[in-house]
Amino acid sequence: VTTDHILPGGAKVLPLRSNLPAISKFTFEGVDSTFVRRARAAGGGLVVGGSNYGQGSCREHAALAPIYLGIKAILVKSYARIHRSNLINFGILPVVFKDPGESEKIQPGDRLRISHLRNNLCVNGFFKIENITQQRTFEVSHGLNQREIEILLAGGLLNYTRENFRVRPELR
Repeated sequence: VTTDHILPGGAKVLPLRSNLPAISKFTFEGVDSTFVRRARAAGGGLVVGGSNYGQGSCREHAALAPIYLGIKAILVKSYARIHRSNLINFGILPVVFKDPGESEKIQPGDRLRISHLRNNLCVNGFFKIENITQQRTFEVSHGLNQREIEILLAGGLLNYTRENFRVRPELR
């Protein structure tokens, strides 16, 4: 899944780059024309993807548009390094399937539950996700370091930075 799959580039979308509500309407347009409508109707959710998710351009808008639509986590087989960082910086949890074959079992509209997320992030890097629709669980890994966990728990890099400047005045 490239950043162009997530949010198309080019003359149609890029001129809108400072208008997040406008660009978010194009999220996954070429992959699933119903994605935006379904994400809004559900009040957000999470995205299931394949390998090297976010490859290509380092376009931050490919992380901003999903967060605007309420996407809280991305579950994939693997990430492109820069896009993974962009997701963390904007407060979207990047997780990887322990068994890559699990991605094929999840269907659009399946209800997934992540319980006790704060504790799971701090423990050992692995936790279970429950597929409520299919009545089964599977394991994922977050691979986050302590700073990335703190950024996510703060809601993104801006919130993290604001909080650290407030708590640690010597950084000003």
